[in-house]
Amino acid sequence: MAYVVANGRDLIITSLETITAFNPANGDYLFTLDELQDATISQTEDSNDIVGKNGRLLARMKRNKACTISGTNGLISSGLLALQTGGDFETGGTYIMWTDYLTVGGGTGGITATTYKAVGTAGAEIEHLFVKDSQSGTITRELTQVASTGTLAANTFKWDSSTKEITFFIDGTTPDVPNGTEIVVMYKRYINADVLKNDSGKYSGKGQLYVDALGEDKCGQIYRVQFFFPKVSFNGEFSIDFGDNQVVHAFEASAEAGACGGGANYFTYTVFGASTADATVPNP
Repeated sequence: MAYVVANGRDLIITSLETITAFNPANGDYLFTLDELQDATISQTEDSNDIVGKNGRLLARMKRNKACTISGTNGLISSGLLALQTGGDFETGGTYIMWTDYLTVGGGTGGITATTYKAVGTAGAEIEHLFVKDSQSGTITRELTQVASTGTLAANTFKWDSSTKEITFFIDGTTPDVPNGTEIVVMYKRYINADVLKNDSGKYSGKGQLYVDALGEDKCGQIYRVQFFFPKVSFNGEFSIDFGDNQVVHAFEASAEAGACGGGANYFTYTVFGASTADATVPNP
């Protein structure tokens, strides 16, 4: 556990609660990270030694003070992702690629149907259709779509845009793909969704952060701790790793001073009791 000192008291940081971000220019809400696995506030400071005769240290010049905040959230945050990429989410119509895993069956055999409506050039709406081997489950061949008015031959199929049916009959009678055969069908759909575009010409943005935590002293008295960053610049470098482990969302931002009401401060650190009452707001 981490210890900090407040008014002569040692505090144990017992819980990292949330990081909330706002637009530093207009105060608009951006996002809240409320499944934080960890977070780190780091400060650096360069110093140059001024030496005299025989290398004696006469003074130390301090400069280039910097502060960063980084961490990991247990969920992928859409707002954080938008800030890291410099993009904006837009809600509306968009194309997606869809994959159906189907088993042929119906009628005398050789009929199935897609789950959703495929979009594209008439007679070529289905991007790919693969047939699986009944024993191994591996793909054995790919079939080609023909127009609804065309003639079916071996390794071809038709798709009806009104019924979404796929048929495999050769000469109208013989099913080229019989009942019980597993197939993989890939096609594009048009849906309404939230879309974030990672524009190559846009870069990571800035935010105003409140970092909230809980702490307690040695006697068990509960305190709230809040770090306020008036302005931070988010690093556009991040990775989202897929695999056996949980997918997490990492971030890093550098504090900036001299703007957004923070003056020369990189951050302010406030400690108050969990049940602290409101105080009278001073006159301006």
